[in-house]
Amino acid sequence: MTSPLPQAHILVVDDEPDLRTLYELTLLREGYQVDTAGDLQQAKSLLMKQHYHVMITDMRLPDGLGLSLICELKADHRSEQCIVITAYGSAENAVEALKNGAFDYLTKPVDLKQFRQVIASAVRSQVSTDVAVKPVITHTGSGILGLRALDRLIGQSQGMRQIKDRIIKVASSMAPVLVTGESGTGKELVAYAIHANSHRAKGPWVAVNCSAIPDALLEAEFFGAKKGAYTGSHVDREGFFQAASGGTLFLDEIGDLPLPMQSKLLRAIQERRVRPLGSTQEDIIDARIISATHKDLAQEVQNGHFRQDLFYRLNVIDMAIPPLRERPQDLPDLCHALLARIAEESGTNVPVIQTSDLEKLATLRLPGNVRELENLLQRASLPVQPAPSSPTMEQEIIPCDLQQYLDDLERHILRRALQATGFNRTAAAARLGLSLRQIRYRIDRLHIDSPQPEDSDATPN
Repeated sequence: MTSPLPQAHILVVDDEPDLRTLYELTLLREGYQVDTAGDLQQAKSLLMKQHYHVMITDMRLPDGLGLSLICELKADHRSEQCIVITAYGSAENAVEALKNGAFDYLTKPVDLKQFRQVIASAVRSQVSTDVAVKPVITHTGSGILGLRALDRLIGQSQGMRQIKDRIIKVASSMAPVLVTGESGTGKELVAYAIHANSHRAKGPWVAVNCSAIPDALLEAEFFGAKKGAYTGSHVDREGFFQAASGGTLFLDEIGDLPLPMQSKLLRAIQERRVRPLGSTQEDIIDARIISATHKDLAQEVQNGHFRQDLFYRLNVIDMAIPPLRERPQDLPDLCHALLARIAEESGTNVPVIQTSDLEKLATLRLPGNVRELENLLQRASLPVQPAPSSPTMEQEIIPCDLQQYLDDLERHILRRALQATGFNRTAAAARLGLSLRQIRYRIDRLHIDSPQPEDSDATPN
């Protein structure tokens, strides 16, 4: 028996006796208590008498849709985690179930290994308050660290309170989440907070910048590769999906994936299986998908740059992060937190920002949002903190020529990133969260010269 909760009570609703018996025996072997029903009426009768940890229901039943059971449970604020079994290829049914509050779904014919994984995950979600601290990949967690993940989302504006409330609500399911917002609004922090407050927080957190991976390496990076699958492949290589098993896979800048890879990603999400390069076997995957983009994906679909079916799959829950200009009341808290971090990193005292400085900061559009605000404060904090005869912070923050100031700041950051990577533009772009195309544009616009006659991109472009 491998059940994390041997006494968990599960209701199975299916009108096919053989399948109902198969599910029941599988669950009993895992140590669960199991009740079964053959239709909606029987299921409702049992639900009136008993609360369950998990309810598993077929989508189509003789007297109606299993989805109606989920809707009724959610309307009554019941705590059962609901899993829907749909016919193969019924993507619309699966997404509809998730939108209506289902924890997860399975497709027929049900793979019993996957069945056991999904049930165990649903049971854990009922009792687990464990969350994880953020490295690239982690396997540890605690409830306190989950609160810390929320605390990193600075601000008490209505917009930020709504985001935090929504994080708590969506964290408890397996439904895919699409986090949208302008650059620098903190999309990865929001995605991580969802992971950290979920039952998967003890599992890995795998963050991927989709725009930073060369097209030729995408399939191997996502799905893994067997030894000898391609030139230079000397050992078996784990892909992102395998690395995220039991946890969360965060796909940042999902809108930058090329169309061929979008097709392969869609298949992996739909079938929950991936085939490593050079392998004859498929691996079952068990990762929650959270995506993020600064692009308008609906418009990208209209323009033919993004697959509509993939957008439909990823956008089960949409979470839009408001730009900084729409929540100016958060500026004092943000400035204090950012200045404290800057001071800690530089080993100096935390500078005090004046009310007049805050008022002038509030007049700036800050298209780079919190990231740009941090850069401005870091630039202002670089000199020794001013004595009375020194330039004031106001003079440092509010330049005479804002565009020139921002260009100088961007040029400085780009040069540091390029120097740190030996002027490898691909690696520098990955550090800065840019695509290779974006960093090339900036290098050309800001006239940043390379010390080498030919720079060392990881792949020819």
